[in-house]
Amino acid sequence: MLIPLQVALGAPCSEDWICIDAADANGGITLTARNLRSFPVTFTLDTRTTNLQPDKTLPLTITLGADERRQVLRLSKINEQESYRFRYWYDWTIGETDAASDPDYIYALPYATGESYRVLQGFGAEFSHTGLEYFAVDFHMTEGTPVHAARGGRVARIVEHNDRGCWEDGCGKFANYIVVLHDDGTTGEYYHLRRDGALVEPGERIERGQKIGLSGNTGHTTMPHLHFAVYQATEWGRTQSLAIRFETSEGVVDRIRSGRRYRAR
Repeated sequence: MLIPLQVALGAPCSEDWICIDAADANGGITLTARNLRSFPVTFTLDTRTTNLQPDKTLPLTITLGADERRQVLRLSKINEQESYRFRYWYDWTIGETDAASDPDYIYALPYATGESYRVLQGFGAEFSHTGLEYFAVDFHMTEGTPVHAARGGRVARIVEHNDRGCWEDGCGKFANYIVVLHDDGTTGEYYHLRRDGALVEPGERIERGQKIGLSGNTGHTTMPHLHFAVYQATEWGRTQSLAIRFETSEGVVDRIRSGRRYRAR
């Protein structure tokens, strides 16, 4: 006798970036992940099941290469005489879990040569640059200030339709930003841009120092500024900021500090 498959799940695809498809196969379920873009994507997957046994320890975090399709999990039936059900959920981000910023690479400051801006928050600033954001930097910029690439790479993602900045819970969803994928699998991310403030397109190859956007005051913010950091993908759609060094007119700076001004060379 065939027992109906009972499935409860969310949307199998997320923002035209990644899909996880469930299929009935030989008395169990297979889950196949598909990366819909030409950039690496890292996702974390978990399930809740009845009468099914996963073949891997969960939750499971995997990086899919550009346009990659891969079977990532099989759920086998435990008791053939009983019905089974399951649900699954996942979250994702751009980049690779094993990415590590090249220790020899010196980043440009993310603005025009000769310009200097005050640092609102440097590495480890207690207001909000802790934990995953420890190595992020906030530069005080008026809206419309040109933003330049700190490192070359490919533009992976752009959001620029928002026009709201606020500090309440949930305000982060209103941020405009540019994500650049570097050759080492890390991402350079430029946040709080103005509406329609991206001057590049997804998939475009950009060079170090190139003007890529205009600063703003969108998202989780209390004042106009540029938030910049280099990230490595981790679990559940999160990213870990990485320690980097900057080239300035006064030499290489290993630690950007709050309250200081740094002139771009």
